[in-house]
Amino acid sequence: MNFQPVLTRHVIQPDSHTLKGYERNWGHRGLRKALTMTSPQIIEEVKASGLRGRGGAGFPTGMKWSFVPQNTGKPSYIVVNGDEGEPGTFKDKVLLENEPHMVLEGIAIAARAVGAHQAFIYIRGEFTDGIRIMERAVAEARAAGVLGRGVLGSDYALDVAVMAGAGAYICGEETGLIESLEGKRGHPRLRPPFPAVEGVFRCPTVVNNVETLAALPHILERGAAWFSGIGSNPKNAGFKLFCVSGDVKKPGVCEAPLGIRLDDLIETHCGGWDGKPAAVIPGGVSAPVLDERDFAIAMDFDTLAGAGSMLGSGAVIVLNNTRCLLRTAHRITRFFAHESCGQCSPCREGTHWLEQILRRLLDGRGREGDLALMRDICEGMMGTTICVLSDGCAMALLGFLDKFGDAFEAHQKDGRCPRSR
Repeated sequence: MNFQPVLTRHVIQPDSHTLKGYERNWGHRGLRKALTMTSPQIIEEVKASGLRGRGGAGFPTGMKWSFVPQNTGKPSYIVVNGDEGEPGTFKDKVLLENEPHMVLEGIAIAARAVGAHQAFIYIRGEFTDGIRIMERAVAEARAAGVLGRGVLGSDYALDVAVMAGAGAYICGEETGLIESLEGKRGHPRLRPPFPAVEGVFRCPTVVNNVETLAALPHILERGAAWFSGIGSNPKNAGFKLFCVSGDVKKPGVCEAPLGIRLDDLIETHCGGWDGKPAAVIPGGVSAPVLDERDFAIAMDFDTLAGAGSMLGSGAVIVLNNTRCLLRTAHRITRFFAHESCGQCSPCREGTHWLEQILRRLLDGRGREGDLALMRDICEGMMGTTICVLSDGCAMALLGFLDKFGDAFEAHQKDGRCPRSR
């Protein structure tokens, strides 16, 4: 299939972030069509497209919208997750800084679908350029009548507010984000109730990722059949932004159909491997690592899940055979230990215990039984907490232990990395 990029087609243009540039390139055709449709019609079109959330969970977008109750007497809200705190992930940053009006058009389509008249864009606090550019885009859209009391001359009203994030990884979890948005500490909430029923300000809320929303204008303009015809199968439809970093010749953001082979992604879009590859983390640091047996795997939600990993945010981190994989696992675990909000003891304690054991192994002070102890701690961390930060840490470490346990054993027995010999 000769795939042509969609989301990133115009990002190198110097004025792609302006309303003038966006109107020239795209023209709000998807939103204009959505304004002629009913809410159920928009939801059914998105369901038929097969669009799944691009933030990490991969939940069907149209189905998520259909959970929002109607006639509750409360307002409904759209919340945009632009926190993007997953290490190795930088795709939403590209869209926020280069295609803010595409994101705004997607927001308006989603809001129309669920009957919302207010949206909040929650952007990672470190993305200062993205915050500034998005605020300017909102002001441009409001002044031009794309937002406000009469969206594109219709009787539909929508306003959008940009919010700076609180600098915490946990605020990328949707209920932690909602708590932060309300001005509170970013602690994830117990569910149920789910945000669709009781989200921001205890009102019905849809939380969608930036990339998910950016796909909507193109689905509405070109139709569900066009989008579902891209990708490996109808359950893994459409295109995806992959963030490729590490030991490749040309790291960066690549747009490709879901289901592209991992080795094809590296060779075609990234100039090839830099050195002999040993391991690849396929979907952000929470995703269990792959070894050379999986380098030809299809990069879609279901194939990676079947291989014991996950697509996640699409952050592909390549590690060649000069890397100490125990050191990589330690850095990942240290990140999770630092970012735990501390609400749940399996996460608060378990992440720190794992980090200390890995640190001891790195320093050549490993003890017999350390690997079994880490596995035992990981098992106690999974499925026992409010959110999945604890699970993410455990899954990541177990992936390294399962695929590269011999390297960990060498550290424990010899007190040094086997790659240093």
